[in-house]
Amino acid sequence: MSMAYIRRHYGVPAKRGVRVIANGRPGTITSTDGARLRVRLAGDTRSTAHHPTWRIQYPEAAP
Repeated sequence: MSMAYIRRHYGVPAKRGVRVIANGRPGTITSTDGARLRVRLAGDTRSTAHHPTWRIQYPEAAP
């Protein structure tokens, strides 16, 4: 799936490079993994998969 699909299907402002809060930790969207987002959380060296609407917060106005 693509980032555009995730934006359309889930109605979220997901884009590569956008800073988010996932599971209470700040991170950056790096890519997709199927219908999930890959997010590199602060302090981690690898990105992990996160559902686009479960326990994730987006900035008020994504660029």
